[in-house]
Amino acid sequence: MRKRAAFAAVFIGAVGVGAGVGVWAWANPGDTGTWQENSNSAASDNTETQSQMPPVIPAVRSYTPASGLGWRPEQGDRVVVGDPELADEGRLIASELGLKYVGQKSDARLGDLRLTLRDTDKNPESYTVTVHGGRVEISAPTAKGAFYGTRTLKQEVHGGGIAPEGVVHDEPAKPIRGFMLDIARKPYSEAWIEERIRELGDLKYNELDLHFSDDQAFRIESTTHPETVSQVHLTKVQVKRIVDLAASRHITVVPELDSPGHLGAVLAAHPELQLRNANGVVTKGAIDISNPASAKLIDDLMNEFADLFPGSQWNLGGDEYRALTVSDPQTSYPKVATAARQKYGPDAIVADVTTSWLNERAATVRAHHKTVRAWNDGFFRVTSIKPAQDLQVGYWTGKEFGAREPVNYLDAGRKVINYNDEYLYYVLGQPQTFMYPTGQRIYEQWTPRVLRGTTAVSANYDKQILGGAFAVWSDFPNAQTEAQVAAGIRMPLRATAQKLWNPGKPAMSWAAFKKLADHLS
Repeated sequence: MRKRAAFAAVFIGAVGVGAGVGVWAWANPGDTGTWQENSNSAASDNTETQSQMPPVIPAVRSYTPASGLGWRPEQGDRVVVGDPELADEGRLIASELGLKYVGQKSDARLGDLRLTLRDTDKNPESYTVTVHGGRVEISAPTAKGAFYGTRTLKQEVHGGGIAPEGVVHDEPAKPIRGFMLDIARKPYSEAWIEERIRELGDLKYNELDLHFSDDQAFRIESTTHPETVSQVHLTKVQVKRIVDLAASRHITVVPELDSPGHLGAVLAAHPELQLRNANGVVTKGAIDISNPASAKLIDDLMNEFADLFPGSQWNLGGDEYRALTVSDPQTSYPKVATAARQKYGPDAIVADVTTSWLNERAATVRAHHKTVRAWNDGFFRVTSIKPAQDLQVGYWTGKEFGAREPVNYLDAGRKVINYNDEYLYYVLGQPQTFMYPTGQRIYEQWTPRVLRGTTAVSANYDKQILGGAFAVWSDFPNAQTEAQVAAGIRMPLRATAQKLWNPGKPAMSWAAFKKLADHLS
């Protein structure tokens, strides 16, 4: 047979292992998870060995080994697709592995990598990788699932290794696996963002959240309100390139135009819309929600950016509106209190009109066929106006004024996304009580059910928790360079990917997981 015959897969039971560099195995299949590279001649002495899971991040959910030769990409091998819908995925993996993309073909050749779609009711992000007879087939119900199969294969053969004989069945536990980036306070370059997208794609993330407006800056070009845009910003052409690259990796870019707080940069161009207290003092970053012009300004921007971000998700923000962080909002902000009573009756309060603001902005975005989320502290305890039932909750903290336990939202039937600031917040400069999170702590302690602090909610709520996101916030933008941020989040990103794909206790120890990550990088 061809050169690849010199490379043997790890078989089920006790079978021989062929010679070659890059055959990967576990030194101990137990919970210690010590991982090593068998890269010496010991692999050619027919020593019996126990088959193990493919070494990839995140780990696959199921692997059935088989006797036979594995697969290693060789120059001249073909990538074939069974459906034109898979052309992009086929071209990408062909370019990454140095193979020849040939499109749809009915014949089968030794060395082929074939991508196919299958009819199934299973998770649309699921996939199967079958290595048999010197060929590989990746089948999935969708192109997204097929893409994830190529990510597993790419990691398996990284650095000259082989994909072992057998069948991988894999799917994520959670449908939202995200990375949030604050580009408002720190203007990350297009190249840096694109590099993160490639990294996220290989780790099977499917969301990139962009927080592009805050008190410090507004970082995306606008044609409806160019006066709001900061000098350093991304052009729409650059954003489109970012969105297109993300789409090629099946990542949805989720924009966040935070309101009614965190609008300092917008309000710098519209001082007439700044919120003022009873003494006429401007409230930092807060827009006057009693002024109809405020709603028009934000709706103009959201309508403009809806087409720029064609994905199905949108973050309204809604957090830290300073009018609601004082002891008596009605006395401190009489103009807003008056507007609340005029609109909703004599017992209405400032929080009622704030909730109404959130609902109205949700309606603006919903008209563009998007699913809407807001931060947990944008939902208030005692209001006559209730948040729209389809508003999803981005739960990030229990430390803010008026914060409620996660079960308050879950018991109300809401769907929740986990941004737990105890584990998943990388805040530049480590202000207040924040500390840079470690991958080890996420890997060993966190699960998507740990929404607040370190305590998990009941497993009964698991289906309402859609997933989670690791977040980089740029409170002190000069505290780290882009390179330092990339290095600092490297292992936390991998640990988060693992726990969103499979929240159970990892089979590998942290030391073994880190060693594998170092190799794959």
